[in-house]
Amino acid sequence: MESISVKHMYLAVVGAGNASPDVYDMAVSVGREAALRGWIVVTGGLKGVMEAAAKGAREVGGLTLGILPGGDRGDANPYIEIAVVTHMRHARNSIIAHTADAIVAVDGEYGTLSEIALGLKLKKPVVGIKTPWDIPGLVRVREPVEAIETVSRMLRGM
Repeated sequence: MESISVKHMYLAVVGAGNASPDVYDMAVSVGREAALRGWIVVTGGLKGVMEAAAKGAREVGGLTLGILPGGDRGDANPYIEIAVVTHMRHARNSIIAHTADAIVAVDGEYGTLSEIALGLKLKKPVVGIKTPWDIPGLVRVREPVEAIETVSRMLRGM
């Protein structure tokens, strides 16, 4: 993996398009903590965890990038600054995994599972909060600050 400047770190925050209030709040915190470090927050650009992470990043002036499944930039949640349309539906998960330097999954469903698997296949740091799967290589943590600190340690160790 090429050397990553902290200022140019892309963190994908992945999770379901429907999020409970506690999961939404966790994703807001992950986005905020990433942006406070100057990281670019990458999501699938829609609602739920994706919206929450982008919201958290924007609240502290962070940059957000949404990789959308369809062909209309207007589908992006209001916290996405740069929206990329793909017309690829779930296949866009591959773009998210390839674009990111690391991935934090917050809870999630099968789309999230695919992003975790792709990230691990690409040998990228993948951290999960409240993820329902026991997957070799997925580092599970309890809270957002711990997730960001874990990603930082994993990137330094690469």
